Amino acid sequence: MRRITSFSISAAVYASLWVVTTSASWGQDLKEAEALNTKVIELYNAGQYTEALPLAQRALSIREKELGPDDPDLASSLENLAALYSTQERYADAEPLYKRSLAIRERILGPEDPGLAPSLNDLALIYYNQNRYSEAEMLHKRVVSITEKASGHDHPDIVASLNNLALFYKKQHRYLEAETLYERSLAIREKALGPNHTDVVESLYNLAFLYWDWGRYADAIPLFERSIAILDKTFGSEHTDVATSLNNLAALYEAQGRYADAEPLYKRALAIREKLLRRDQANVATSLNNLAELYRYQSRYADAEPLYLSSLETLEKALGPEHSDVATALNNLAELYRFQGRYADAEPLYKRSLAILEKTPGSDQS
Repeated sequence: MRRITSFSISAAVYASLWVVTTSASWGQDLKEAEALNTKVIELYNAGQYTEALPLAQRALSIREKELGPDDPDLASSLENLAALYSTQERYADAEPLYKRSLAIRERILGPEDPGLAPSLNDLALIYYNQNRYSEAEMLHKRVVSITEKASGHDHPDIVASLNNLALFYKKQHRYLEAETLYERSLAIREKALGPNHTDVVESLYNLAFLYWDWGRYADAIPLFERSIAILDKTFGSEHTDVATSLNNLAALYEAQGRYADAEPLYKRALAIREKLLRRDQANVATSLNNLAELYRYQSRYADAEPLYLSSLETLEKALGPEHSDVATALNNLAELYRFQGRYADAEPLYKRSLAILEKTPGSDQS
């Protein structure tokens, strides 16, 4: 059973597309490359990776021909194509491109410049996805070292690099090492920004989700409760960020089998989102789905079905009928029917969900 989630964990390592600025003195070919680059970013943001790939390859080809070997725009094209390869899990193709772009930026900026952090993080993720953990760890540590030298050990600028290294440890179940870094990140933000700043909430989330994965539920609960209190005080009780925090705490209670504690939180989150998120129906669908899941776990199938159906309908309208989140919603409804022995109702939903996922690059079909 796959759950539709809305957890707000930041500081994840991710591949990014680089934007460059056209100079008035550029030739026609370089202007074409810039136009291609703009289109690549547009397609990437729309999730149309296959369509973006040949455009990124063409843009890189032009810049390799027209620009010098140390031009930052060449580095940008290398990184954009590498990011697209990464979405297709073509890590062996992405790696040399990221290495070339990093080498260019090192020559331009120097080996200790904080501007290298995005390139180092991107390459670290490639290593991680190839199970080359020691190489990934080395790069993450290098980012922390560079940032500490530039900003100091207690400056908020180092929080992102600490969080990325902590997330790396968390993914390997090296929880003690991750905890130390997340606690340091939280302490830095509390000291620099005050204990009730909204940026502190991100650090509370990171530490809470670490404890959740670790099975330390009792330690996670007060962190979620504190995040709700900060957001409620800052934005008011009817804010989308409050709904997200309520959802997080409800999901933790649900994971512990504390259904009676989870239900009112899910209901409150749903009410906030239905009132405020008319332009973001996908998050409304998330709350509908999560409350439905809670009812299914309690065998309250009659309560769960209309919520699943409403979640599915909302996602289809918001994202289109072929989106991977629609596939998840179809699968969840099918599971409900399977639990009730309604196999004839479940089968077409499973088939449609599978058909969507088979057409979705990088989707998890397990």
